Amino acid sequence: MSYRVLAPDDAHWRRSNQMGVLNTDLATQLEASTLGARLWRIGPGEASTRHRHVDQEELYVVLEGTGRIRVGDDLLTLATGTALLVEPASVRQPFNDGDADALWLVVGAPPEPANTLEMSDRQLRWHYPDGPRALPPELAPATGSPGA
Repeated sequence: MSYRVLAPDDAHWRRSNQMGVLNTDLATQLEASTLGARLWRIGPGEASTRHRHVDQEELYVVLEGTGRIRVGDDLLTLATGTALLVEPASVRQPFNDGDADALWLVVGAPPEPANTLEMSDRQLRWHYPDGPRALPPELAPATGSPGA
């Protein structure tokens, strides 16, 4: 077959293993062999993992809402329709510190396994330098007592 179609009502959405963010793996459902592609619906107060890749470039496109992402030390705010390319070894973390959902399309190539449940401790430490559940400072719980 030269093409495949996945209708919106047929897409399988689930919560991510580590951060609980709603997403659908388009590439797997469409049987893509040379790229990864997911839709991520990041709700208020949610974040994707802070991570990096060995070989995979990732293209991030904000489809709905306002996208917030940290790449290395840079904090970016992206309007709907904005595209961002992140090189493999750059640490990145999309998150939502706003009050409305943000829908992201994330496409990566070449495909790279990202199942944290199947990674060795060494792989986990490299891919997720702060651990696979680290929150960005904007969403981290406040520490200390009032007035301290």
